[in-house]
Amino acid sequence: MLIQQTPTEIIIRIPSGVEVEGLQRLIDFLKFRELVSKSKATQEQVDELASQINKNWWEKNKDKLLP
Repeated sequence: MLIQQTPTEIIIRIPSGVEVEGLQRLIDFLKFRELVSKSKATQEQVDELASQINKNWWEKNKDKLLP
């Protein structure tokens, strides 16, 4: 593995034998961290949004999940 830093980016070279699924999880996590670093939302706002999303999801899907 080779890690190189330029003035504008970090370049990581990984051998082709590395498990793609695990690598994708790592990339998803890094994307998440990049997005979160730019957010100005408070933890309370994030919690409220998550609660609302979960409530909406449940309302749309409860008939599929309950007998």
